[in-house]
Amino acid sequence: MKKVCKKCKIFVKGNKCPICKGNQFVESWKGRVAVMDPEKSEIAKHIEITQKGEYAIKI
Repeated sequence: MKKVCKKCKIFVKGNKCPICKGNQFVESWKGRVAVMDPEKSEIAKHIEITQKGEYAIKI
């Protein structure tokens, strides 16, 4: 099961969030979205994502 940062909602592989540097994660999430270019993505703007990556929609 993949883990997700509680604050940023980004999928995390290690023990530290690459965005906020936090270490609070959840393993229960619903849906995901992959953002390749946050500057051009309407979805990224709507959900306030500023960095490229894979995000959970709901945690």
